Amino acid sequence: MSVKAKILLVEDDASLGFVVKDSLEDSGYEVLLCNDGESGWQQFMRNNVDICLLDVMLPRKDGMTLATQIRKKNEKVPILFLTARNMDEDKIAGFKAGGDDYIVKPFNMEELILRLEVFLKRTREDRVMDEQIVFGTDSYFDYDNLLLVNQNNPLQLTQKEADLFRYLIQNKNAVLKREDILINVWGKDDYFLGRSMDVFMTKVRKYIKDIKGLELQTIHGVGFKLIFEQ
Repeated sequence: MSVKAKILLVEDDASLGFVVKDSLEDSGYEVLLCNDGESGWQQFMRNNVDICLLDVMLPRKDGMTLATQIRKKNEKVPILFLTARNMDEDKIAGFKAGGDDYIVKPFNMEELILRLEVFLKRTREDRVMDEQIVFGTDSYFDYDNLLLVNQNNPLQLTQKEADLFRYLIQNKNAVLKREDILINVWGKDDYFLGRSMDVFMTKVRKYIKDIKGLELQTIHGVGFKLIFEQ
């Protein structure tokens, strides 16, 4: 069975966490289960997750704080809160923290899966729109086909070059720390991978040097910033 999506589930109730994880996996999802907010954050940083299910009351870092952190790193990943509380002020606080929806305990698994599918469908549609990114009138980046086209001249990228360029574009005009780029593109922060990243950054800078409105800046001692003027 192919995996439908990767879900980050952060729930400190061991019994409920096991039941939800088991049910979701039976439905074809990959589930990363954590029992506290800090380990949930670490898993989020190490994995490209498609959706987050967060309990509100969590040890080490509560769900609201975790959602705020996640939203600062990723503006689009859906965040659903699992909570025993159905107070309006709790819902408002959750939405302000970056949550997209609430599901109140106890809940029906079929309802949860239906809600997940609504958000995943929307995310997939957004992703299709984002996969081809246009620069000006005659230049574009086609991630699916690993192509960077500049003034109708196609350049075939490697998978890693395309992954890196997409991550830079997804975080355009923001200063990206070296360790964050390594974790999100290479999977871990490592000295030797850092040397490899510098080589890839040099290639990206060369590839885009003639594309109007694009510039890759090195922020010394910190990381990189892709300037993208649309």
